[in-house]
Amino acid sequence: MTDEPPSPDGPDEFPIEDELPDDPVTVDDIDPFTVDDDDFEDINDFAAAEWKNETTTNERIRTVINRTTTPKSAGDIAETALVSETKARTTLNRLAAEGIVRSQQTDAGKLYGRDPEWHLLKQIRQLADSETLVDQIQRVKQELAEYKSKYDAPDPEELLISDTELDQNELDDVSHWRTAERELTHLRAAYRFKEAKEQVATVTEPGDTQTGTQTTSPGGSQPPLQ
Repeated sequence: MTDEPPSPDGPDEFPIEDELPDDPVTVDDIDPFTVDDDDFEDINDFAAAEWKNETTTNERIRTVINRTTTPKSAGDIAETALVSETKARTTLNRLAAEGIVRSQQTDAGKLYGRDPEWHLLKQIRQLADSETLVDQIQRVKQELAEYKSKYDAPDPEELLISDTELDQNELDDVSHWRTAERELTHLRAAYRFKEAKEQVATVTEPGDTQTGTQTTSPGGSQPPLQ
């Protein structure tokens, strides 16, 4: 036995021989699930039970509404979120008041869906926090340049209305081209949002109000957006 200290990646204390199990641990001894899969014959029922056991009612409602692009009733959302209709309606009305959910009254009753503007702003905020934002912008710009060069067209719409007959692979390219254009729009919005946040974070030290000395340069060290 050596006197070398244990690796910093390992534990500081190790179990003694008496604390070790009599039989070695096998994969059968490890259960990643919190519910007993023996109680379910259908895998979907098991997955639903596991999801319900691992999340709160509010979390499940938010998950469902975030994926709801077509307005649905509180009952439909409740069924998917595994909650009561009363709980779903109460939560959805609260989220609507907060601007996260958009509701509309129809002849069949009130319908709910995610608010597209709120969802877009959420995406932009997430992109703005990415450390690879500039790299993503350059990647998509390169992708768009390749499409323009490949089809000798400024945009996918110009290609669609041209006299060129497109096969399925080319139509798929048009779809991807449109997606890339939309992605670049979001990435650029995120970049501007990031710049705005940095400018808002620019502060003036106490006592420097007369000189206007800034502790942080506007715009930080971000490269100019092309």
